[in-house]
Amino acid sequence: MDLREHFILMADYNIRMNGQVYDACARLDADRLSADSGAFFGSVLGTLNHILVGDLLWLARFAPHSDRYHALASLSTLPKPQALDEIIHADLLSLVSARTTIDTIIRRWLSEEVTADDFNRTLVYANSKGVVSERDFGELVCHFFNHQTHHRGQASALLSQHGIDVGITDLLIDIPDHINHS
Repeated sequence: MDLREHFILMADYNIRMNGQVYDACARLDADRLSADSGAFFGSVLGTLNHILVGDLLWLARFAPHSDRYHALASLSTLPKPQALDEIIHADLLSLVSARTTIDTIIRRWLSEEVTADDFNRTLVYANSKGVVSERDFGELVCHFFNHQTHHRGQASALLSQHGIDVGITDLLIDIPDHINHS
C-alpha cells in the first residue's frame, strides 16, 4: 500500500463524512446542536469543534516538516486553539465554512505537496502541554485521520439520539473495487 495514496483516500473519506455529518446537523436547531448530551465534549457542536481543534493543532505541527507544505502555511490566518474543548465556532454556519476550508487544505496538501519520502522521517513537535516528542510522521498522519473518524463516530451517535441518520459511514465505499461488475 502506498501511504500517500492511502492518506489521499482518507482525505476524500474525510470530506465525504464531514459533508454527511454537517448535512445531518443542519436538521437540528441551534439549541439541540449545543445541548450537553453527556458526551466527552458535551454536545454535537462541542464534538465537531474538538475535531476542528485537533486538525488545527496537528496541521500546525505538520507544517514545518517540509518547506514544500505551502497549503499548511495558509493555516496561519485561522484560529490558534488553546484548549482541546475550545469552541472556535459557536454556530453551525461558521463551523461548516471552517471545516470546508480545512478539508480543502488537507486534500491539497496531501495530493500536491507531500511525497512518499516525507512519511519515512520523524517529526519533532510539542504537544499542547509543551512536552516534546519525536515520532514517525506516517504514523502521526494515520493518527490525525483516526482522531477525526473516532470523534465523527461520537457525533454520529449523538445525532442518532436525535433520530437523525448520517448515512453510510463505512470507508469501504470509498475504496476502489478493481473488479468490473458490469
